[in-house]
Amino acid sequence: MSQAQTEQAVLVERQERIMVITLNRPDAMNAINGELSHGLWEAILELNEDPGLTAAVLTGAGRGFCSGMDLKAFARGEDIGPMLEFVQNGSAKPLIAAIEGFALAGGLELALSCDLLVAATGCKLGIPEVGVGLFAAGGGLFRLPSRVGYARAMEMALTGDPITAEDAFSRGLISRVTEKGGALAEAVSLAVRIAQNAPLAVAASKAIVRGVSGSTEAELWDLQKPFMQTVWGSDDAKEGPRAFAEKRAARWTGI
Repeated sequence: MSQAQTEQAVLVERQERIMVITLNRPDAMNAINGELSHGLWEAILELNEDPGLTAAVLTGAGRGFCSGMDLKAFARGEDIGPMLEFVQNGSAKPLIAAIEGFALAGGLELALSCDLLVAATGCKLGIPEVGVGLFAAGGGLFRLPSRVGYARAMEMALTGDPITAEDAFSRGLISRVTEKGGALAEAVSLAVRIAQNAPLAVAASKAIVRGVSGSTEAELWDLQKPFMQTVWGSDDAKEGPRAFAEKRAARWTGI
């Protein structure tokens, strides 16, 4: 796969300490094929590895976020392994989904792999795989119950019917609801706010909050220990108190 092909399916823009990742197959409703899968994972690896980046926004070009698997590409046997890697592991740094129009099937599962979801009013969110003889195998079936409640998740899974952004917001799945066309700007604003904080501390906080589900308190104390060593021993941990004492904005390095 050429670099040009990857860039065509997924666009990456850097805005100081923020990365904006755009799924760029608008004519195919940003359906997941091999090119998009590889391009997305390459962007996530860049985000994870660059100390100059604190957070990212994931959005879709055109009239929707993502319609899920490209069934024609699936039938051709295209490699979507990197997408599966993403939905299992997400990113090490905060990732915000900016959703317009719809996030359906694997598209919703991409969004569920993000840490915060911002959606425009009227957006449709669903896992309709049962209608084409499949099931939501990208994490949707076991992530939705804790996000929208058991009964609503079960209904979504068995009927394939979507819920709206407003319903999702009322249930705690969506962090913020915007007017149509405003999801990306709101998500970037949220990412900028996050990026005002120390990168290592932000990443550690994300990991610990995500680890809460299914863990005992004793396990969470163990999870926190290595982060205490990494974060508290960092240059940023020295810079933060120094900047506070000097009444200036901190200059974070992520190291």
